[in-house]
Amino acid sequence: MSTPPPTLPQPARPTRRRPVSRPNLWQITSVTVALILALPVLVIFGHVFLPTGDVWQHLRETMLGEYVTNSLLLLFGVGVGVLVIGVPVAWLVSVCEFPGRRIFQWALMLPLAMPAYIIAYTYTGMLDFTGPVQVLIRDLTGLGFGQYWFPEIRSLTGAMLMLTLVLYPYVYLLTRAAFLEQSVCVLEVSRTLGSGPYAGFFRVALPLARPAVIAGLTLALMEVLADYGTVAYFGIATFTTGIFRTWYGLADPAAAAQLAAVLLSFVFVLILLERWSRVRARFHHTSSRYSNLPRYQLRGWKATAAVAACLLPILFGFLIPAVQLSIWAAQTTSHWVNPAFAQLVFNTFYLAALAAVIAVALALILAYARRMQGGFITGLAVRVAGLGYAVPGTVIAIGVMLPFAWFDNTLDAFMRAQFGISTGLLLSGTLAALLFAYAVRFLAVSLQTVEAGLGKIKPSMDDAARSLGMRPLGTLTRVHLPIMRGTLLTALLLVFVDVLKELPATLILRPFDFNTLAVRAFELAGDERLAESSSAALAIVLVGLLPVILLSLTIERSRPGQRQRMQNRGEARQNEPLAVPAGTQTA
Repeated sequence: MSTPPPTLPQPARPTRRRPVSRPNLWQITSVTVALILALPVLVIFGHVFLPTGDVWQHLRETMLGEYVTNSLLLLFGVGVGVLVIGVPVAWLVSVCEFPGRRIFQWALMLPLAMPAYIIAYTYTGMLDFTGPVQVLIRDLTGLGFGQYWFPEIRSLTGAMLMLTLVLYPYVYLLTRAAFLEQSVCVLEVSRTLGSGPYAGFFRVALPLARPAVIAGLTLALMEVLADYGTVAYFGIATFTTGIFRTWYGLADPAAAAQLAAVLLSFVFVLILLERWSRVRARFHHTSSRYSNLPRYQLRGWKATAAVAACLLPILFGFLIPAVQLSIWAAQTTSHWVNPAFAQLVFNTFYLAALAAVIAVALALILAYARRMQGGFITGLAVRVAGLGYAVPGTVIAIGVMLPFAWFDNTLDAFMRAQFGISTGLLLSGTLAALLFAYAVRFLAVSLQTVEAGLGKIKPSMDDAARSLGMRPLGTLTRVHLPIMRGTLLTALLLVFVDVLKELPATLILRPFDFNTLAVRAFELAGDERLAESSSAALAIVLVGLLPVILLSLTIERSRPGQRQRMQNRGEARQNEPLAVPAGTQTA
């Protein structure tokens, strides 16, 4: 019997090692930018672990409870107000037909151009004892001071009303966009099951739009926590006013930073609640059919009620304040037709334009790094860099001033000791600190816009550019930037207007003898020179109308299938036979 041949030993297969992805220049840049922009928040949280001083003990025993109570009451009151106004009007203009609907669907966004502190000054001037409303009441009734009841505008309730009038568009915008994106099939199914317009709204449309409603509510509440001009003018003790008093009045930066940390914890709680609400309940569209939403024709008293519901927020949130500001500006032309006001406008526009360019440039770097590199680290860096929009301007200003002042003082002491030269305030006393705070605060606005623009460019265009020998930077400058020209202009405009309206960070970080329109309006209103402050306030409002128009156009085209239907209409028009004049023969 033959024996089997001996088996030769097989060589061991080499173990395949996973390639280690080394960080490239884009990833390193994105992480570095994110860490720098996160510096103010890290500084604020770092002061939580510092030993508390006498000022903090005094604040905790006397004022902290009032800060918490007033802030919670403002959050509750404004939250209820923006929901009561924003959700119903979004439903009315989305699925109902009544007189003026096409005008209301964009006019309801007009209060978004009116900063809260400006509407507070305006209504105070109108409703105070010496204002035109109470003067008219006394003239008509013959009553004197104390002989009639009139609501006090400078109160916690008045602040809730002022903030509600200008913040409800956040809920309206996102809720209307959610209604426009809903499939018509679910609404038709609900109608076949016996649900009328009201039941369909509460049982189908509103649950589907709940994530958008919560997102809009969260944005509005963040603006409430960040507000300083309204609560300071009305004399309401909140965290923002407490931070200013501690910083300037008590001259204790550490205690101000600890107050800012408590305020920042409120903001993060709101963010977590918004995320938790989306995780706990999710609603998805199961149909890809997107045709025109059903229009419920309103007639009689229902049409009148719908018109009133849409008109009142516009009337009290924009038209009345804008008219009053225009009247005051016409009466005080000598205070704004002069070189001083022209210099004020130049300072404001120059600062806003510079901040917008910086924010958009940083957003472009971060968004392109995420597109090129991807991965967890780059995505985390981009997310961290975009958190600044949720942080109030007061908190960012304190977080910027503390390290910048430390750097200036340390450098000045070193230069004096070594060379006998004083360097002064290189960072904290110049526009550098203010521009850095603006970049931290408003980077998220430009980042979202730039990411949306990059997302519309197909990756195949990057591959084609690479095949032609282009490097990533060349692809960005020669391929992406020309395509994204409109997107970049939109991002620049949005940041420009946000910087124009920013008040608390500008008050803390502006250099000496440097004013903006927002600061000038606040100073004049604080001196009860409301009519003289109208020119600066009106300029801010007029410029703020530009992003409102952009938002209106964007939302109108947001419904899935809308662009395809517009293209189909254009093709149908092209295929229509040309009109032939009478007497012309055709083959």
